[in-house]
Amino acid sequence: MRKIELLAPAGDLEKLKTAVDFGADAVYFGGRNFGLRSAAGNLDLSEIKEGLDYLHERGKRGYLTLNIFAHNEDLEPMRKFLEELKETAIPDAFLVTDPGVMSILLSVIPDAEVHISTQASTTNLATCKFWHKLGVKRIVLARELSLKEIREIVDGAPEGMEFEAFVHGAMCISYSGRCLLSNYLIQRDANRGECAQPCRWKYALTEEQRPGEYFPIEEDERGAYILNSKDLCMIGHIPELIESGLCSLKIEGRMKSAFYVASVVHAYRLAIDSYYSDPEHYQLKDEWLEELLKVSHRRFTTGFYFDKPTSEAQNYLSSQYVRDYDYTGNILEYDENTGIATVEQRSKMVVGDEVEIFGPFEDFFVQKIEEMYDPEGQPISSCPHPKQIFKLRTAKPVKPGWIIRRQK
Repeated sequence: MRKIELLAPAGDLEKLKTAVDFGADAVYFGGRNFGLRSAAGNLDLSEIKEGLDYLHERGKRGYLTLNIFAHNEDLEPMRKFLEELKETAIPDAFLVTDPGVMSILLSVIPDAEVHISTQASTTNLATCKFWHKLGVKRIVLARELSLKEIREIVDGAPEGMEFEAFVHGAMCISYSGRCLLSNYLIQRDANRGECAQPCRWKYALTEEQRPGEYFPIEEDERGAYILNSKDLCMIGHIPELIESGLCSLKIEGRMKSAFYVASVVHAYRLAIDSYYSDPEHYQLKDEWLEELLKVSHRRFTTGFYFDKPTSEAQNYLSSQYVRDYDYTGNILEYDENTGIATVEQRSKMVVGDEVEIFGPFEDFFVQKIEEMYDPEGQPISSCPHPKQIFKLRTAKPVKPGWIIRRQK
């Protein structure tokens, strides 16, 4: 049985490496332009090369997003970017939406592997066959498909064609992410990477003859966030996803932190590996879901996989994330002789804090911070400065790349 791919987001080079270290089989990332997450850190040409080298040295793959709906003014800059990329480092595949972008890509890099983005809203077998005739290797299926529809597409698809689907992360209220609301309200085009997420804003009604008077939009007195979808989470359905014939399970979140990437990849990696080790006796473990609840998230839904979403897929009370844990630091080095780790701070820690430390394929452990030191070895009581480097003694051996978090 070919093992299904776990595909993780990489908003920048740090997150790319974190995703790989915590178990991703592949990552998707954007260049400085032409992707749908312009506010993510993204990668310049040298970082793309460094990232691909890091991936390939570990037997992993990297996919570059070129999935904007391009306008005329985008075409020549995109061609120039691809020509420079060709001389620097070629990703394993390119995510595209626009046929014109695809034609430019193949004119510059004729043997490029093409994946059709979810933005293309592929919802039927005929469309898949159309793309296959044009040389497309993989389709990222529309989020609006059920598992039943996915199985039908996979069963009827041309031999060798691959299918990928989102299984975790934020959901758009729009159709396959094709939204005009941000552009309409504040002239930031979601289809060119600049979405301001106005679907998460709080809305009220005004009446023509009473300007300045605002009436809340309520649904059974639950609130006014009428466009605010819950987050997708399919970790409870790993067997169904694998048995559907999908080749890749995709995590959303190029705008999220390295902590988010590490925790979500870690949980899905353990679940997937557990299934393949013994499919017949596979069981969902509570700790996998608990791991997902420790990162910034909205309440969860299974989206369209089992039925069309109802009002239960919306959160009418608040558009805020649930944040029960803080991302407090990264382990940079560990001295086995002294048991002391060098840490880069991500939020303030003080002596006396109880923290959790976890790494790839390892359960977290809890410890109280008994002592902290500056880089010269002098005792300190706190680390208040962003990305401050300090040292602490850990209760168990750790490794570079492990993450420290603290419950609020």
